[in-house]
Amino acid sequence: MYPTDYLYTKEHEWLKVTGSEALVGITDHAQDQLGDIVFVELPEVGKTFSAGDEFGTVESVKAVAEVFMPIDAEILETNANLEDEPELVNKDPHNAGWMVKIAISNPDQLKGMMDHAAYAVFVEEESK
Repeated sequence: MYPTDYLYTKEHEWLKVTGSEALVGITDHAQDQLGDIVFVELPEVGKTFSAGDEFGTVESVKAVAEVFMPIDAEILETNANLEDEPELVNKDPHNAGWMVKIAISNPDQLKGMMDHAAYAVFVEEESK
């Protein structure tokens, strides 16, 4: 259900780390809770964020949700496909529905994130 090579947050974001960069998106659980996504707002390339900062929003037919930066980072790229196809976040949240590509500023922060097994347990506990 959750890719085994990703890292996860308690706010339901994921990171796919490749060297000193990472892709960031929301998890399958998060998109499922939101329902049909109709709009995604993303930051400008070059902006920097600290861990926990809001970097974007996801609007669904049910609600508007903030998306938080899991670690200190600079935005390298945004997923331009989400402008015309925000539903990609629903259809394929862990791949085609990625939101931003970041440069990792502080790799030590990755140690505080959950692996797929811990995240699955977290979601199960939270759903009780």
